[in-house]
Amino acid sequence: MIRIGDQEAVLEVGSWPALWQKIYLSKKNSPALYRYVSLGHLKFELKLRTAIVEAAKALRRSGVQFETFERSHCNGQYWNLNSKGGFELRRDVTPAEGIRDIFANGSLYGFECATAIVIVLYKGVLDSIQETDFNRMFADLLLYDWHYDSDLRLIEKQGAPQSFPGDVLYFKNPDVNPEQIEWQGENTVKLEEDLYYGHGIGIVSSREIISKLNRHRIPGSMVSAYLTDQVIYPDFLYLSQFEAGSSEVNPEVMQQAFAGDGGITSQIGRRRYLLA
Repeated sequence: MIRIGDQEAVLEVGSWPALWQKIYLSKKNSPALYRYVSLGHLKFELKLRTAIVEAAKALRRSGVQFETFERSHCNGQYWNLNSKGGFELRRDVTPAEGIRDIFANGSLYGFECATAIVIVLYKGVLDSIQETDFNRMFADLLLYDWHYDSDLRLIEKQGAPQSFPGDVLYFKNPDVNPEQIEWQGENTVKLEEDLYYGHGIGIVSSREIISKLNRHRIPGSMVSAYLTDQVIYPDFLYLSQFEAGSSEVNPEVMQQAFAGDGGITSQIGRRRYLLA
């Protein structure tokens, strides 16, 4: 069920993009309650989810390579490679320019799967908000593993069966071969029902991801890889205030919306979570 303000949503969505309609109808027909402070908030979520899906597909086409942290590499005209395999944005480059170059010159880049997912999220946000705000919010950008700027406002919840396109999901390989530790799991972006993008695996079904991970288990193991219950997505309400033409979001309204979902927001270092 979808509520906008204190009213159940009854909208004519026939003119909306196809993916918007799928997500909207899936949420509307769900027994779970999804709350929005305004129609603009709902539409921004659909816009950003679509942008994340398209960014994942674009990264797959870009020619970027799967590498371990030790073998990571990047375009030195935009990024400096640090000793840990992270990419530090050059001071003469804007965050928007740095992110776009990864998609334009993918053959010059190699990184592991968590970094790839964060890049996809940044690109989705870049394509959904004003570029001046993006550059201001994500100055001094670092791309490394799950490190991300606090303004990305990632939220973590449990409930993979109630996930939607644009969500980040994780497949775990509990019996990974220690000599192939890079296959201990796969971070993915959900694109459609049972279709996921994973860096180094491509765009495949959950069955194909599990099959791939199972090839990298301890010899003789019968413990299969599996899709975990973790779901990660950006704070759509917070980011919606930076959409072109959007009015400023009241922080008190934001907190009320979080509370209405039955969760608790917290900040841990550079990370933000919604704890069920």
